[in-house]
Amino acid sequence: MLLTRGADMVGELDGRWTIQRAERHLRVGELAGARHECVDGRLVVSPFPPATESIAMASLASAFVPAAEAAGRHVFGRVNLTFSTTCWIQPDVTVLHTLPASDEEERWVPAALCAMAVEFVRRASPPARRGAAPPAVTGRPEGVDRRRRCAEAGVPWFLRVELDRRPQRMTAELFRRTDGGGWAPAARAVGGQRLRVRDPFPIDFAPARLLP
Repeated sequence: MLLTRGADMVGELDGRWTIQRAERHLRVGELAGARHECVDGRLVVSPFPPATESIAMASLASAFVPAAEAAGRHVFGRVNLTFSTTCWIQPDVTVLHTLPASDEEERWVPAALCAMAVEFVRRASPPARRGAAPPAVTGRPEGVDRRRRCAEAGVPWFLRVELDRRPQRMTAELFRRTDGGGWAPAARAVGGQRLRVRDPFPIDFAPARLLP
């Protein structure tokens, strides 16, 4: 844990974490070593993904930039996407429709500025024997339901990319927020299929091409 007073601080402030306490107790210069998110005052710390997953995230962000910028959108990597003083997440890729207006908003990006959040997850290795349980999808820390938090905050689009060692099994699913506050599937692509949509900006990529 990257804390000024050590890992004990997580327990001491469990359920009472806020933006102000994070700025006071987390060593900002070392945050690149782990992902720090907060759900209802509870700090969730998880390691960043392996290099191959980072490559996929960077590849997708780079593919987004030309069309996103032409449409007036702004592509970022991980930001502190903030829903309240006690709740924030760090999407793997974040697309804003409006740039932060202050230093405070750059550190703690209001969810109201977000056009689309992207989450990468990794499919576990397939079972080795017949009759075994199907492979699980990993990558989301327990208690951090990013898609739910984005829906509740009114973020209009959510993209989920499932990585796999076999590129033809990789999947990308785009969801559009409904008027009722839920998610409706907007587009899906597997392997070499291309996910093509016009909103929230022109998107065109094949999941299998995100990894080398």
